[in-house]
Amino acid sequence: MAQTVFAPWDDPQAKPLIQFRNVTKRFGDFTAIENLTQDIYEKEFFSLLGPSGCGKTTLMRMLAGFENVTEGQILIAGQDMANVPPNKRAVNMMFQSYALFPHLSVWENIAFGLKREGKPKAEIEARVDEMLRLTRLVKFAKRKPHQISGGQRQRVALARSLAKAPKLLLLDEPLGALDKKLRQDTQFELMDIQEKTGTTFVIVTHDQEEAMTVSSRVAVMDEGRIIQVATPAQIYEAPNCVYVADFIGEVNIIDGSATREGDGYRIAWAEGQEPFVAKTPSSFSDGQRCHIAIRPEKVAISADRPDDMANAVEGQIIDIAYLGNISTYHVKLGNGQMIKAQAANTRRLSRRSFTWEDRVWLSWTDTAAVVLES
Repeated sequence: MAQTVFAPWDDPQAKPLIQFRNVTKRFGDFTAIENLTQDIYEKEFFSLLGPSGCGKTTLMRMLAGFENVTEGQILIAGQDMANVPPNKRAVNMMFQSYALFPHLSVWENIAFGLKREGKPKAEIEARVDEMLRLTRLVKFAKRKPHQISGGQRQRVALARSLAKAPKLLLLDEPLGALDKKLRQDTQFELMDIQEKTGTTFVIVTHDQEEAMTVSSRVAVMDEGRIIQVATPAQIYEAPNCVYVADFIGEVNIIDGSATREGDGYRIAWAEGQEPFVAKTPSSFSDGQRCHIAIRPEKVAISADRPDDMANAVEGQIIDIAYLGNISTYHVKLGNGQMIKAQAANTRRLSRRSFTWEDRVWLSWTDTAAVVLES
């Protein structure tokens, strides 16, 4: 049975849970968010991704009600949030620091918000027990925060945030304090919890790997604007500009000029070098400046010139980054351009084909690169 794909943003009938309408936020002379319009749908795991200072945390704080909008509107479930204080919004925010009460047990930390709302004792107990099971913390219920690990504290903060069953949970760099291995494990736990509760998650992160792993969609931000919103696969395979291509993962960017040939383009890129060949849905006029963006894993490396590839170029290995499962070769071409090529390490180290200063051929197909406007 085919699984239905979750993509409410492609459904004209779907009503967004969150609507940013022409939102601008200024701090004095500084514009943190500029005329931003974006919809986020129920049950989405939506990531705001970008470098420090791009406006992602400001956007989240406005959503939570900790900052006021200078211009424009933010709607949650169709209601304008202009005069709705943070505690009256169906929103909860989980901070990077987790902000747990050190003198309270795990159980009491999770129960805290429910007790403040004056919920009946039996209801609180049932809800806290449910949250402990969901976050796999049952056996730590009586412990204090200092008696559990960083990953467990992160789950306590998550359980406490979800206890009040918010429509929307905002997570500000929630895994920033965890080491890499734990962060990866916790990403899958977050996805699992989000799926089980059906809560809409909006996460702020500068970690591309995190955004690409957990999200239904990623919004790549720069200087207060959203540059591209798409699924992780689309962002990676079909970036809409050099900034997005360069921000996500490793990429080779080569400058050139396009000339139409058949159903593709020839890209002139260096004096005396054979032009590259690329197929692209984008249109370019003859001679138009462009960039080709190609991921290192799409570049093959070989000792001899391959016969069956649309693009082949010779160079010398300058550097090798060995990452266990893959090696990245930094290859210098005749014109000084550096290109990275990745190969899986299927053989033992002693039996590898290439080493430093070897002359090699790099090649790729005519559909491997994305052609972007200058």
